[in-house]
Amino acid sequence: MNFSDLILPLIFLLICVFGLIKKVDIFSAFLEGAKENIMSAFDILPSLVLLISLIAMLKSSGALSFITELLSPLASAVGVDENCLPLGVMRPFSGSGALAIFNSTIKEFGPDTQTGRIASVMMGSTETTFYTIAVYFSAAKIKPSGKIIAACLLADIASIIISSNIVGIMF
Repeated sequence: MNFSDLILPLIFLLICVFGLIKKVDIFSAFLEGAKENIMSAFDILPSLVLLISLIAMLKSSGALSFITELLSPLASAVGVDENCLPLGVMRPFSGSGALAIFNSTIKEFGPDTQTGRIASVMMGSTETTFYTIAVYFSAAKIKPSGKIIAACLLADIASIIISSNIVGIMF
């Protein structure tokens, strides 16, 4: 048995001991927290359903391929590896979709190739922008402005460009 197997039971035991020392009704506190989290989940659910539907339509309609082809000349001009462009397009929308594209990129080109390295850096330095905005802003009951979305997408674009160029410099 590894120590890592004991971490969760130890944390649970620590919480129970701390609750007993502070004379807190642990069961009631747990139920109250669970009730609050279920309400948060219900608040977030419509945004997630919309986002998942849009991602499915983007993939199955061929729009991802169309967008990638459309952006290819611009991406090449700023030094982005065109083999990693589909990953860069999908990443702001879907972490799982981007991971699938990343896996196929690694299988096709290999992890130790220029494309594989760029894809790896890109996965680590970009964000699932729309998912993050949908979840956190829905939970906080804030409507995101266009400025926030633009700033987040600009950060993603900068990460995509810098990923390709830094890997190009270092390898």
